[in-house]
Amino acid sequence: MKNLSWKPVVVIGVIIASVIYVLPSIKPELWPHKKINLGLDLQGGMHLVLEVDTIKAVESTVERITHELRDFLKKEHIRYADLNRMEGNRIAVTIADRTNMEKFEALLDKEFRDIRILSRSADGESFALVMDLPEGETGRIQKMAAEQALETIRNRIDQFGVSEPDIRRQGEKRILIQLPGIRDTERAKELIGKTALLEFKLVDETQDVDAALKGTPPPGSEVLYEMKGDPATGRVSRIPYLIKKRSLLTGAYLTDARVQIDSQYNEPYVSIKFDKKGARIFEKITEENVKKRLAIVLDNKVYSAPVIQEKIAGGEARITGNFMIEEARDLAIVLRAGALPAPVDILEERTVGPSLGTDSIKKGLLSMCMGGILVVLFMVVYYRGAGLIADAALILNILLIAAGLAGFQATLTLPGIAGIILTIGMAVDANVLIFERIREEAAFGKTPRAAVEAGYARATLTILDANVTTLIAALVLFQFGTGPVKGFAVTLCLGVIASLFTALIVTRIIFDYLLIHRKMRTLSI
Repeated sequence: MKNLSWKPVVVIGVIIASVIYVLPSIKPELWPHKKINLGLDLQGGMHLVLEVDTIKAVESTVERITHELRDFLKKEHIRYADLNRMEGNRIAVTIADRTNMEKFEALLDKEFRDIRILSRSADGESFALVMDLPEGETGRIQKMAAEQALETIRNRIDQFGVSEPDIRRQGEKRILIQLPGIRDTERAKELIGKTALLEFKLVDETQDVDAALKGTPPPGSEVLYEMKGDPATGRVSRIPYLIKKRSLLTGAYLTDARVQIDSQYNEPYVSIKFDKKGARIFEKITEENVKKRLAIVLDNKVYSAPVIQEKIAGGEARITGNFMIEEARDLAIVLRAGALPAPVDILEERTVGPSLGTDSIKKGLLSMCMGGILVVLFMVVYYRGAGLIADAALILNILLIAAGLAGFQATLTLPGIAGIILTIGMAVDANVLIFERIREEAAFGKTPRAAVEAGYARATLTILDANVTTLIAALVLFQFGTGPVKGFAVTLCLGVIASLFTALIVTRIIFDYLLIHRKMRTLSI
């Protein structure tokens, strides 16, 4: 009796907790808590496989090193004739004479230790060098680009507000994304795939932009466009700008980006804020370039190019561009999440409609109900009264699985429903072992109470062995599986634990109640 006192309390507590967790999925208005999350195959959504262009990340790094090298040469007063990035991510530089060559080599040893000198040649007094990045450094940049792209995309999706997204690496440079419940797929793709490289560059007003369009842009400048829409006609015009290639400030120093409404024009814009270092750089840029035009460039697209009227302190600026409110909000999201280190390409795209997901739910639930009914009928016909006890435990088993999915905020998928159906069979299998043992003990002439005790004692170890090995396999599937395999493993793990609880504890409590408290003299088994 002492052993029985705490078990009913535990069972009742588990049942109450399970009902509380499952209730929001059935009647959300009664208990507004978290519901069971449905996977992509059940509620619809979008499936994407992206590939990070890690070669571009290496090219960007080499381009940045080239600019930094040029700045250091000017700062250290090292005379050079030429400095350019070549194809194949190589840097070619021509140094004026031997004295400057010695200064240049000292600069490389001090500031650019990762650069490798491939070749050097002398032509009179000048020296020509070809440099690149070693294979190990190139591999590190590519690996870091893929990892950073994964984290950046995850931050963007989290701020976008998708419930239970599945984002993970596939191989060295691919990213798998599953967004359940997403409806505006085009907006989601734009948000995920936008590189969002924010740069502040000066407009080259010393040259004619029309001449650059007809011929070749002058060295150090490029032609970029601003897309301007006419609300009256709906037409979009391309306004060309001659922009200096050198980036004075990037979005790497951003700390915040938010949507604001212009009180004068009643149009949304994106307000950005820099950290302390970025604020100092921005203040210096505006101080040195008063009355010049500063272009705000995002992914090689000019959003605005205002004239700097005075020095701007405080580290705040705004991006305007005839935005719709959703466009401004998405731009703020990608700026807050940070720029992608390299462009991403969509290799695979699948969209699952909500109607297909609803059909999957109906068929999955129908198969689960049909299988459950057949099992319930079999247990009642074959084991009579004991079969009813097993059926009650089976219903509780399904309730516990649903509560586990809601409580742990796991995602229910179509293979997950298959896992629930499998655990229905496994749950009654444990009861079958117990009931057969009880029948054997009763056949030897033991009393009902003694037969039940012996049946449970002899079957428990066998049931534990079988279920623990299944649980280990399910945990391995959960740890290393992806997508549907992981969904199956989740419900299988929950089902195994629930079936152990219901078969070994719940049914035993019911038998003990009937035999001890109700003093039943015979077993219906």
